[in-house]
Amino acid sequence: MPFPFALPTTSSVLLSDYLTSISHPSLPLTATTKRSIVKDALKKHKRLSPRDRPTHLSIVQDALLAYIPYLLALASGAGCLDVGGERVEVDIVKPLVVEWRSTISTTLPGREPPRPRVTGLHHEIAFVLSSLAYTYVLQARSELRALHGLSSPSADQRTAAIGTAMKQLLQANSVHRYLLAVPSISAAKDALVDVQASTISALASLELAEATLIVVSKDDPYAAAVADDRNESNTDWMFKSPEMPPVRARLFAGIGLAAAEHAGTAHALLVRSAGVKVDEDLVGFANDLRRTARAKAIRFLAINSELSAKTGEALAYIAGARSELGLPPLASADSGRKGFKGLKHAWQERREDRKVASASSTDWGLDAGRLEEARVIEMLHAKWDRENNTINVQVVPDYEPLLRQLPSA
Repeated sequence: MPFPFALPTTSSVLLSDYLTSISHPSLPLTATTKRSIVKDALKKHKRLSPRDRPTHLSIVQDALLAYIPYLLALASGAGCLDVGGERVEVDIVKPLVVEWRSTISTTLPGREPPRPRVTGLHHEIAFVLSSLAYTYVLQARSELRALHGLSSPSADQRTAAIGTAMKQLLQANSVHRYLLAVPSISAAKDALVDVQASTISALASLELAEATLIVVSKDDPYAAAVADDRNESNTDWMFKSPEMPPVRARLFAGIGLAAAEHAGTAHALLVRSAGVKVDEDLVGFANDLRRTARAKAIRFLAINSELSAKTGEALAYIAGARSELGLPPLASADSGRKGFKGLKHAWQERREDRKVASASSTDWGLDAGRLEEARVIEMLHAKWDRENNTINVQVVPDYEPLLRQLPSA
């Protein structure tokens, strides 16, 4: 589940006070008009309720896409570069000074994030393009959230939503990679933590990890079965059991490990960010995504072992997957539901279900799908443990040696 970024807001500015163009006199004024629309859209988006924000994202995105060509034309003209084969001459009267709100820096509880001043056209480009990347991520989040709503989507709806979300995450990744390719942005020493090179690189890796992990979601019948089981309005269980088609377990395990590597890179970069500390929720999300991706990869190796009639090894992999999630191994099919720990686990699941059902909840998915993967692992453990105790009776080995032999991504 993509991270729920908050879109930044900005101050008003008259670009013609800072930039002039001899070849295109109306360019600074036109850019100012487009920027005012962006400012108003971001400000309105912030004031909307969490329920109404997803539908407003397209308006913010259109405003940003309309402003970006003029902004880049000003930057190219100031750098004596042609725009579309046409000569654009832009003179800098004085350095551009504008305010942008920092949305991923750590702030005191109950206080609004600061809105410091930034100097230079390159910082304006960085914040505008970062805002565009955030809209792509939030749209992908909205698409994926529909898969966990009160109604069970069909296979075609699930495939379409996952495909759209993947495309949007890759677009966000492309935006951040473009920012890293701009020397004035990647080498800036006075950048806020939101647009520092390390932060941009971390967000690009995080989006790539999410997009990579989505690849297996389309063909993962186990996660869909758990989602259907959680859905109280689903009545398919009355007349048919969940369909579990064969999966390309080894391939999906490699994809999951690749996603874990990207998430691990993002986490390391966010932890080492210079200057202001990055939001702890974002740092924790990157770490949880890494753990979830590794657990998912190990779960697919368990499925591969079970398909090869190695139930004991599959149960060992399941214990290893739970250890990656920070959960203790299950001794029996229902041990996870007994005692105080079982009550706590059930309460966490009900709380997460309420977040999914509530359209006004903004913190759903902050665990990067960790609880959802734990549910899938618990379902498989219960099924295989019961079979192993009654039919196969295979010895369950230790999982540590198996994890040390994990294939590379």
